[in-house]
Amino acid sequence: MTVRVGVVGLSAGGSWASFAHLPALRAAEGFEVRALATSSPESAKAAAEAYGVPLAFSSVEELARSEEVDLVVVAVKVPDHREIVLKALAADKPVLCEWPLANGVAEAEELASAAEGKRVYVGFQSTAAPAVRYLRDLIADGFVGEVTSTSLIATGGPWGGPVGNRTEYLLDKTHGATMMTIIFGHLVDAFSYIVGDLVEVNATTAVRNPMVLNTDSGELVPATAEDDIAVTGTLASGAIASLHLRGANAHSSKMVWEINGTQGHLRIDGSGATLANPMKIQGARGDDAMSEMPVPASYDSHADLTGSPAHAMAHAYDRIREDLTGDAAQAPDFAHARQRHLLLDAIERAAETGARQSVPAK
Repeated sequence: MTVRVGVVGLSAGGSWASFAHLPALRAAEGFEVRALATSSPESAKAAAEAYGVPLAFSSVEELARSEEVDLVVVAVKVPDHREIVLKALAADKPVLCEWPLANGVAEAEELASAAEGKRVYVGFQSTAAPAVRYLRDLIADGFVGEVTSTSLIATGGPWGGPVGNRTEYLLDKTHGATMMTIIFGHLVDAFSYIVGDLVEVNATTAVRNPMVLNTDSGELVPATAEDDIAVTGTLASGAIASLHLRGANAHSSKMVWEINGTQGHLRIDGSGATLANPMKIQGARGDDAMSEMPVPASYDSHADLTGSPAHAMAHAYDRIREDLTGDAAQAPDFAHARQRHLLLDAIERAAETGARQSVPAK
């Protein structure tokens, strides 16, 4: 079975869809990029010619209704997710929407409700990354014994650093595309996939750089989205957890994560703020010395993409294909995305009130 894909947001000028989704879809077995839609006939035609996509549409409705499209991929800015996803769902087609699913909990609830009974997926590609799946198996197989505590610190831009005209909108908290929703959302989803969900949280957030440079205009522009996030809490297992995500800083470690257990210890050094990036894993049990633990080759079906944004994405599409063909239900859906939005909402309430917050159960 070949899944014919229509992508919303594939721009000739370059976009996340062109950097990650397009090469991933061309690497994953069983997919064909058949169509795209952009905001105008001219831009759609330009993108189709640039990427060799047969069908170009200037409306989401046309793309979603096309008999040559089996899966609609929504890879546009977060403020536009709701309208486009609802149009795609109205055509009764399977939909993959990038994370964040929505601009806030209310929109996430609406989209999750609208998608009930439908094949829908959310772009949490980090949990499909080979290293993340390997770490999950190490924990599940008892490498560290019972997890007692875990601490992660990471650095992610552009929040806290310079932006350009294309990224300035990320500084406005009302747009829903912030360090909290994008970077921290991806990070905590993979973190939870490996060690378990947070059930209670304390948090401190701040905007430490309220004015940042737009390198295109040369002007200082205001920032309302947080650029420093510190969260502590407990996992469902009772283990103590802490995550600290800092804004852009060229001198800080990209990601360091330690997982402590009753029988062993893991240390993960990442090359980026999310766990979809390449990482070095070290571990030890008992009194043994720490040693590197390379990810077994059996976890990686797309080694030729290692180091690119398409690497984890291609593995995510493998999961979606399995779901669409009825072989397995592994890919995170809109209900899962709603739970992550609820977690972020609990973190923001904890930061605002200074009081510990419970995370709603699934």
